[in-house]
Parts: sequence; structure tokens; C-alpha cells
Amino acid sequence: MKIISLYKGLGVLWYTLILSLCLSCTASFANTTLKYKRSISHQFQISGKVTNGTIPLSGVSITSRKQRGTAVTDFDGRFTITASPDDILVFTYMGYKTVTIDVAGRSTINISLQENATKLQEVKINAGYYSVKNSERTGSISKITAKDLEKQPVTNVLATMQGRMAGVNITQTTGMPGGGFNIEIRGQNSLRLDGNNPLYIIDGVPYSSQDIGSTYTSGNIPGQNSPLNSINPNDVASIEVLKDADATAIYGSRGANGVVLITTKKGKEGKTAFTTNYSSGLGQVAHFMNVMKTPEYLTMRREAFANDGVTEYPADAYDVNGTWDQNRSTNWQKELIGGTASYTNIQSSLSGGSPLTQFLLSGNYSKETTVFPGDFDYIKGNGHFNLNHESDNKKFKINFTAGYTIQRNNLPSIDFTRDAITLVPNAPTLYDEMGNLNWENNTFDNPLAQLEGTIKGQTQDLIANLLLAYDLGAGFTAKTSFGYTDLRQSQNNVQPSTIYNPAYGLGSEVSALFSNTIHRDSWIVEPQLNWNHTYGKGKIEALAGTTFQQQNSDQLVSAGEGFASNSLIENPASAAHYLILNSDESVYKYQAFFGRINYNWDSKYIVNITGRRDGSSRFGPGRQYANFGAVGAAWLFSKETFIQDNLGFLSFGKIRGSYGSSGNDQIGDYQYLDTYGTSGNTYQGIGGLQPTRLFNPNFGWETNKKLEIALETGFWSDRIFTTVAWYRNRSSSQLVGIPLPGTTGFSELQANLDAEVQNSGFEFSLRTTNFQSKDFSWTTNFNLTCAQNELLSFPGLEGSTYKNQYVIGQPINIVKVYHYTGLNPTTGVYQFEDFNGDGKLSAADDKKTIKSLSPKYYGGFQNQLRYGQVQLDFLFQFVKQENFNENYRMGMPGTMINQPEGVIDHWQNVGDLGPYQSYSNSNSQKRAGNIRYSQSDAAIGDASYIRLKNVSLSFDLPQNWTKKFLCKLSLQGQNLLTISHYKGMDPEFISTGYLPPLRVVTSSLQVTF
Repeated sequence: MKIISLYKGLGVLWYTLILSLCLSCTASFANTTLKYKRSISHQFQISGKVTNGTIPLSGVSITSRKQRGTAVTDFDGRFTITASPDDILVFTYMGYKTVTIDVAGRSTINISLQENATKLQEVKINAGYYSVKNSERTGSISKITAKDLEKQPVTNVLATMQGRMAGVNITQTTGMPGGGFNIEIRGQNSLRLDGNNPLYIIDGVPYSSQDIGSTYTSGNIPGQNSPLNSINPNDVASIEVLKDADATAIYGSRGANGVVLITTKKGKEGKTAFTTNYSSGLGQVAHFMNVMKTPEYLTMRREAFANDGVTEYPADAYDVNGTWDQNRSTNWQKELIGGTASYTNIQSSLSGGSPLTQFLLSGNYSKETTVFPGDFDYIKGNGHFNLNHESDNKKFKINFTAGYTIQRNNLPSIDFTRDAITLVPNAPTLYDEMGNLNWENNTFDNPLAQLEGTIKGQTQDLIANLLLAYDLGAGFTAKTSFGYTDLRQSQNNVQPSTIYNPAYGLGSEVSALFSNTIHRDSWIVEPQLNWNHTYGKGKIEALAGTTFQQQNSDQLVSAGEGFASNSLIENPASAAHYLILNSDESVYKYQAFFGRINYNWDSKYIVNITGRRDGSSRFGPGRQYANFGAVGAAWLFSKETFIQDNLGFLSFGKIRGSYGSSGNDQIGDYQYLDTYGTSGNTYQGIGGLQPTRLFNPNFGWETNKKLEIALETGFWSDRIFTTVAWYRNRSSSQLVGIPLPGTTGFSELQANLDAEVQNSGFEFSLRTTNFQSKDFSWTTNFNLTCAQNELLSFPGLEGSTYKNQYVIGQPINIVKVYHYTGLNPTTGVYQFEDFNGDGKLSAADDKKTIKSLSPKYYGGFQNQLRYGQVQLDFLFQFVKQENFNENYRMGMPGTMINQPEGVIDHWQNVGDLGPYQSYSNSNSQKRAGNIRYSQSDAAIGDASYIRLKNVSLSFDLPQNWTKKFLCKLSLQGQNLLTISHYKGMDPEFISTGYLPPLRVVTSSLQVTF
């Protein structure tokens, strides 16, 4: 009840603010319109319409050279402007060629603009606290826009970035609805897995990437609680990724792992328009693993018993002793994960406005089901609002943006993927003749019983930002940004007694409920002052500001067991035993001062200096503040006279470089303090406390020093545009736990480890306009990243507990494994190299072979073809890597577990080479060999792939068909085709037992009035 009341109060607050702004803006708009009509009542007017040959273009800027007047086309592409009979009108629109038209006394001018896909230099890039022309930026920034996002049937904004940006590696963690993604920007900088997340900024508001779930309530589903699921991809206008020091240093400690800037859509000037888009589709597992069928499987089992000298099958060998039908053959992958998931998405928006005030209001509803048996779904609803306004004198500007998302999930608490692979092919049916779960006389553990257990959750997320700006004159502009986020989640993992075989006689006394409740809110205030000044050929821009931020978090994880009835299981008060598993409350405070100076001489020589002083509550006294900064420089050599005179084909050329530092405080709160936790024991009825962490006053910042050099070139009016960059990042003072002797009573001390990690590599991007005309165009984008990761130093590594995890001179994402040398041709048992020659194999002494699991290179190849009203887009994603293969964690061939199809080729007689060892159920030598085999380099292989990641085919109905509205039909596909030698289910995210990314195909209808 308290939560509901709070949200009602917030709703009243937001509605009041929005209504006040709308009323004030309406009055301003009315006054402005009246003034405008009076000013032109006695002047020559020109009206007309602007299209791209087929559809109207809204937002086209029209300028009269003599009258100095401007106008903008409305939603229907129409405009009206005041001009003289001998005036000249200039039509400009981003992405289209500028057109100049002589008025020649005409009162009506209709024109068609031609798309100019190569005009990259003038595109504005969002660099966070400021924006910069693409041609004049000194830092490394990659960008995608709504045009790329809207062609993909995905619900997580990170999915839209896969394969489209150099230096940005994204992998999907699960194919479950609402699943998360892992993102690395130029590699892993921190030894801590959770210390490599980038900083997310949504409309100027930092958004925490910390997982909001709990292992108790998320089941065994990775990434199921990604907070970025709250961002609706349909609301996103652009995504910029800041990578090098010049781009990230202004964010200081928060930019060590890169910055992801997400800008949502804003209202546009023009006639009020309503747009709605309905899409529906299906999703399925793209590829099943090849496993043994019943004849091969039973042959394996019988041979295993024969090899072990067993002539009479055991009573529990139901698959071969005749208990189960030996002629039955079931494809369990089709039964358990072979269903069809449905996708439904509805997006509607209302936008428009005057030259001074624009608004956008949109809503979204999406629903996904699963490929598992049963009725499960993930539902998300989202609302988005934006209001822009500026005063008549253009001095005062206000921008308000708010988004509210509700997610509800009802998902199984188990992923059936591993069962689907390992369940024996002649196992009994899932249901008996009466439609009940089949336990086959208690010989079969029916996997569908786990569907009685569910994960139920609801998440509410609010993100709001208010930006105020005022032009003080003399080049000074004052700005203040106010941001607020509020996230709440309630999640239950329900485990009723019905998940067990009824033969066990278990009732609701063993039923269990795990609950996770989390609330996280934050606010940020960032006042800043900008100054721009131009003198002669020089231009200087300066920025100074400060940040005040606070985040409050509290989480309660509890468990209840033993209920009078399963119908009461979701009421913790009905539990016979109730236990608090985790109760945390934390406050994170952050303060910073930042500044930037940019000097530009003649648009050829540019120097950019940024700096930031950060303060974080996560460090101890005297260590809370640190300074970070960077310098970037660029030389636009294509503007030099000697280049223009001799290299006419070179339309653009720039050399840029940067060096600087940023920090990292992603370590969690209170890590430097003495902390205590409940002991779980009582004395005289009073609960006790026990120390959980030691105080470390020297606990400080992790630092990252970045260096980059890049060359950008454009040829033949930028029809060919390339970027080649080399980078090197070095991260030191690693925030990890330093192991302590057991006699201290603590396993580790949180401290700065004097270890250094280096990431280096090359990035290459190519954009070509292969063909461009009024009716047909074809553009191509290609990106390639070759990355290397290396542990440069780690003092005392061999004497630490990390000696089996890291190797100096090797990547940090490595595994040490046995070296497989082949089968013993006499015994048919796996053999491995004995590195120390002591005649026995041990993990500490003989796991010396090093395998890196990081990609060697990755990238994407995108094409866009347009013919009239038809447009085709497709993207190929490719990755070169090694990872765990089908032999990883494989059960011993011969036991009651299904095997990959390749296991059929095995040792049978002396001299055979396998490649798999002979079958067995109980031979200890073969069992040890099989365990080592799954921990050897034989279980790691080529996991490279080329994937048709995305295809989009759209058709804009001609307006002479639709008359008063616009209509677009689209067909979209995701993960359509994968080319790979990998023999597992999917090479993208190698995680045994988890559902891979699904193949999704959707169709959509978009109508605009």
C-alpha cells in the first residue's frame, strides 16, 4: 500500500509540472503566432512542398538569402516563407543534398531533395556535456541512430548495437525473454568481472548497470535482471559510445570502461502527427545440437556394460533393461526447447509543435512468450514524454524528458536446455494417457515437474531529466541539469511441493518461497557554464561545471519454507520457517568538478583539453578524491591548400590523437570499512554479530591511462570514408581482494593490487556509397576490430591464490587446462601431458596449457539498398574466437546420459584412435580420463562464426494510394543464419545449459496521420 501511495503522489507531481509547462508554452505559442502573422501581412509569401521523391519531408530548413527569413516544413512537407520576387531560397536537410532555388517571382515552389548519404562531416555528435561536428571531433566516438534501431525486433537496447560499432563487443547471455547482454568497450580493463561495465547516460542522467536481481530469485538464468531492459529501443533517437581518453575523461572515474550515451526521441516542429506501429512475430531455437538417437545410444550403453564386465543389467538401468520402450526415440530438444515463442509489440506516438515549443508523447506495449512448454510470458509497458520550449528572444530554453516502464515476468525457474541435450532418447513420454505428468512407475524424473516452480516479478522504473539553459550574452550560456531515477523490483521464486515426484509423499511442508525486494533511487544536479568566442579564424569553446549525485539502495532477500497449503505459498507470513538471507541498505555519494577548453584555428587545427576532479564515498579518508584529464588534437590536413591543389580526389582527411586518464570505482559501497554481519547465532535470545571485512585506509582509485592515434579519410565527395585507429589502454591499481592467511579469520582484504592490464588493438571502419540516384541507392558499412589483452605485471603472482588463474604476458580471460595428447591405443583411455614428469597428473602441476577465450577479431558488414519505396537492410556479424565446445562438462560416454553424435567414433579395439575413449559406466581410470578430458584443450575449439544478424525489408506505400496518411509495411528478422564449425548449439555465448539467442521473424505495419 505504501508503494502505491508513493507512485500516486509522484504521478500528481509529474502531471502538475507537465500541465503547467504546456499551459505556459501554449500562451507563448499564441503570442508568437500573432506577432508572426502581423509581421508578414504586407509581404510577398511563397508556399510549397518538399519531398524525397515519394514521401514528404518534415523539418526541412528553408532560408531566404535576401530577407534573412527562415521556415521549416511541417509534417506534410509544406512550408510558407516571406521573400522578395528576386530572392534565393536555400533548402537544407540532414542526410540530403542542399538545394538552391531562384524565386523568380513564383508564389509556389515544390521541390524534391536527393539523399546525400555521404555528408558525414556535418553530422553533430553527442559527446556528453557538449556536441561537436563529426569532422571536428578529436575523440573516438561511434554512433548509431533510430534508423538502425527501428529495423531490429529486439527489446533490449544493447541488442541493437551488436556488430555495428568498432571496438564494442556485445554478447547475449540467454535466449530467455528479457535476458541480458554483456558489453565490453575495448576489452577488459579490470581483473574483477563486475568492474568492466561502461557508464550509461540516458538523456544526461547516469543509469546504474548493477544487477537488480538475486541468485535466489533468478533461478539459473544469467542476465535475467538487466536494468537496461527498462529502456524501450523504440524511444531511442541515437546511441553514442565514447571510447578514448579525449571522449571519456570529462566523465572522470565513471568513464574508465567507456561511456554509452542514450538519447531518446524529442518533439519536432510541425503539424501534430500521430504514428502507430504494430508488429507481431515468432521466435525459435535456430540450431539444435546433433546428439545420439536411440539405436546409437543403446549400442553405447550395452557396450559400456560389456566393457565393465557386467552381464546382467542393474535394476536402475531402465533404458537398457527393458523397463523403458527400447524402440522409442524422442528428440528432446524439440520437446523441451523446440516450441515457438510469440512476439507482440505496439508503439504509438503523438508529436508536433511550433517553432518555439515542441512535444512528444509515446507509449509502448510488448509481450514475449517462451519456447518452453507451458504458458509463460514477459510483458513490458512504457510511457515516454518530452517537451522542448524556448522563449521569444531565443535566450531561455527548457527541455523536459521522462520515461516510465513497468515490466512483469512470469517465467519458469529452470532452463531446460541442458536436459534437452542430455536426456536419454528412449525416456518415457512427458504425459500419461490421462494428460498428467508421467513418472513411469517412479522410474522417470519428469523434467516438466520443474514448471510447477515459477519466477514471478514486477519492476517499475522512472527516469526523468529537466534541462534549463539561458543565454547570458557575450558568448556565455548557463545550464543546469536535474536528473532523477527510481527503480523498484519485487521478485518471487516459487517452489511448490508439486515439483517433486508424488511417490515421495512430500506435501506443502517442503514448499519454499524465495523473495527479492529492491529499491534504488538516485538524483543528480549538474550546473555548468559554457563560453563560445570567435575572433578572426580562431574559435574557442570553454565549459566548466560541477556534479552532485547520490544513490540510495536497499535490498531484502528472504526465504520461507513449510506452508499449510500451496495456495498460501506466496504469503511469507504463512511460512513455518522464515529466514532473512540478505538485508542491505547503502548510500553512494559522488561529487565532481569538470571542465573543457577547445581551440579551433581555421577549422584545421584543433586542440581539446578536458579535466575532472572526482570524489567518491566508496573510498577511505584521504583517498576519496582524484584528478583525471586528457588532451586531444586533430589536424584536418584536407583543408591545406597544397592538398586541395594536388589531391582533388581527397574530400576529407584528418589525423587525430589523444592521451589521458580516467578512473574506476565499481567496487561496491563500504568496501574499505570494518563491516559486521549477523552471525545467525543467538545468546540469551539476542542475535549476535560477526566481523565480515577489515578496514583498509589505503583503499583508492583504480586508474586507466588511454592512448590513441587515428586517421580519417574521405574520397570522391566522401563516397568512400574510412577510419583507422590504434589504441592502448593500461589499467592499474586493480581493485581486487588480496588473499590473507587463514589465521586472520578473513579470506581477503579489499585493496589496490599493484597489477597492470593492457588492452590494445586496431579499429577499422569503412563506409561506401556504391550507387546513388533518385530511384536507387546502395550504401555499405564495414567495421573490424583486432583486439589484444595482456596482463603486464602482477607482483607476487606465483605466491598468491591467483597463480592458477592468471599468467603474466597473457590475456586475463584465459583458462589453464591439461594438454590432451591422444588416446592410449592399447587401453583406449585419454592421455595427457605430464608437465613436471612426476608420473602423475594434478591440476596444480599439469594444467599448464593456456587458452584465451577472448575474441581475436570481430566486426560487422552492413548494407542498405533502396529502390523507390522499397528498402532492404541486412547486417552480417562475424567473430573469430575459441571457446568451450561440445566436450566441455560432457558426461562419461557409456553412462545414462545422451552424448554428442561424434562420440559414436570411439575406441573399441587395440590400435583404434577414437577420437573418443572406450565406453564405460564405472571404470575409475576412464572416469578420471573423462574428467580431465573436459578440462583439457580438447574441450576448447574454434567457436568462430559469421551470422546474418539482421534483415529488414520495408515498403512505403505511395502517398497517392494512401492520400491523407503514410503507411509502411516491414518484414524483419534477427539471428537468421549462422555459419560456423562449432558443433554446439550456438557459438555466440558459450554457456552450457542455457538457451541460446533465438531466431526471430516479425512483420509490422506503421501508420502515420
